[in-house]
Amino acid sequence: MPTGPAEFTARSPTAAWSFSCRAYLPDRQHTRRPFRSNEVKRTSHRWSIASGVAVLALTLAACGGGDAGASEGGSGASGTVAVDGSSTVEPMSKAASELLSEENPDVRVTVGAAGTGGGFEVFCQGQTDISDASRPIEEDEVAACEEGGVEFTELQVATDALTVAVHPDLAVDCITSEQLVELFGPGSDVTNWSDLDPSFPDQEISFFIPGTDSGTYDYMAADVVADESEELRKDVESSEDDNVLVQGISGTEGAVGFFGYTYYEENMDSLKALSIDDGNGCVEPSAETAQAGEYTPLSRPLFIYVSNSSYSENAATKEYVDFYIENLETIAEAAKYIPLSEELYGETQSALEGLSS
Repeated sequence: MPTGPAEFTARSPTAAWSFSCRAYLPDRQHTRRPFRSNEVKRTSHRWSIASGVAVLALTLAACGGGDAGASEGGSGASGTVAVDGSSTVEPMSKAASELLSEENPDVRVTVGAAGTGGGFEVFCQGQTDISDASRPIEEDEVAACEEGGVEFTELQVATDALTVAVHPDLAVDCITSEQLVELFGPGSDVTNWSDLDPSFPDQEISFFIPGTDSGTYDYMAADVVADESEELRKDVESSEDDNVLVQGISGTEGAVGFFGYTYYEENMDSLKALSIDDGNGCVEPSAETAQAGEYTPLSRPLFIYVSNSSYSENAATKEYVDFYIENLETIAEAAKYIPLSEELYGETQSALEGLSS
């Protein structure tokens, strides 16, 4: 029976997880981390609850844990929680729901991925309890929530390194932040890589970018390209499903697109990430460069927005949100996102305390 930091790995036909006996969730005695395999390709960025439960049982048994199906100190809350919004934040919210189900299976959480804008639309109508977002809520969305009588609390849950990915055979490794604007700006006439830089290959560019309901689209348009129209070029293939973008880029010579870092990380065998030079040299996207503030201007915060009334009136929502924030670092790492700095985590904790009071 392993008692030290040695890794025990369990695998199932549909998923595999690497589990360290040292890395339990605080006071909850279980955790998990996804294992990426070339043989196992998911058609969407979602984890199998059934597979996760089965593998957690194996890992807990290997490390001397108890019954994986038993609740361990849960509040006894029960009910349903509806979450929708950003496909970028979805893996974190899904991981939180699956981990919580091990402790309290009576709290049932559904997690959708309609995009940040689509998520706010239903959230502000009172149709969901929590809205995942890869950008801050906008003024018109705040107004919609006010009109719908939905008061909310913003909680930052992680940091992301928005990644510009290209076909792996493209002979381009780094572009400047100005070239990023030239590529994706609404007035762009760049259609060949040599248009962007004469030293780049004479290769036609195909664009695969998130749909306009995506917070990733909004962030690139408003914060990176920073055009007053807050739009990007239109001669593109677009989708709210980041996996569709991955497939388009990896299967098209000369292709380029962008999405959250986790989607690049799990497909890095079929994609190449471009480094970005903001004037201080080329910097690759990574957890380290994003958290250090070196990967600019593509580092961005990720959020969940919680309905205040749902948190106070629905015990299941409170149970889920409290669990989410209590175990935020573990959940972020399990979902392959960049955990908050100590300072930012303190701000999130303070916001949750204000919601609780």
